[in-house]
Amino acid sequence: MARRGLGFWQWFAVVVVKPVMTVWTRRTWLGMEHIPRSGGVIIVPNHLSYADPLCSAHYVYDAGRWPRYLGKASVFRVPVVGRILHRCLQIPVERGTVEAARSLDALVAALGEGGAVIVYPEGTLTRDPDLWPMRGKTGAARLALATGAPVVPLAMWGPEKIFDPRRGRVNLRPRIPVTVAAGPPVDLSRWMNTPPTRATLEEMTDEIMLRIRDLLAGIRGGTPPPLAARPSRDDVERSGGGA
Repeated sequence: MARRGLGFWQWFAVVVVKPVMTVWTRRTWLGMEHIPRSGGVIIVPNHLSYADPLCSAHYVYDAGRWPRYLGKASVFRVPVVGRILHRCLQIPVERGTVEAARSLDALVAALGEGGAVIVYPEGTLTRDPDLWPMRGKTGAARLALATGAPVVPLAMWGPEKIFDPRRGRVNLRPRIPVTVAAGPPVDLSRWMNTPPTRATLEEMTDEIMLRIRDLLAGIRGGTPPPLAARPSRDDVERSGGGA
């Protein structure tokens, strides 16, 4: 959905959130030309801070699109907040249940409507001590196979200065530098029109994560390490992850 088609509650969210982010961050936006102005698109960011959704949403909005995220279904049941999230076209998911599979159908529908869907392939905050990306889960790859929508990698560096997950601290000072860069769509053509086997999905996911990692290296500088191993499900649950 392009910004010109926004409804009342979407504009309300913009009026509330964007001025705060404009004061809170000093932004360097790169590669916006890779975000298509219309049509379904899967945007895949790295995940290094609980501030990521605010920064990625600001970037995608400034690129001319309305961002649509998956969110915990329990949040959608909070009075007033849940209604606003629904009206802002965000997508609830019941994590850890059989209902979670329905979120894929909701995402397919959102892409069919021409939406810009944001999917964090890592599924939780990276566990790499230097905040480099981990290996991802296969949801974005599965969605790409199901819809043929382009997958645009997004690398962020700076949200960890707003909220550093290693220290559990929020930084409220203004003008925190944040850099977000989009790259060209990931070339997944060799896997298109193939069955969504586990091997295929994992190969696609590794390709997606390597593109995100290399974009991040372009922002941070230096040689990126191999993709960090994913934590076990028990580790994620103990840490409250899964965002």
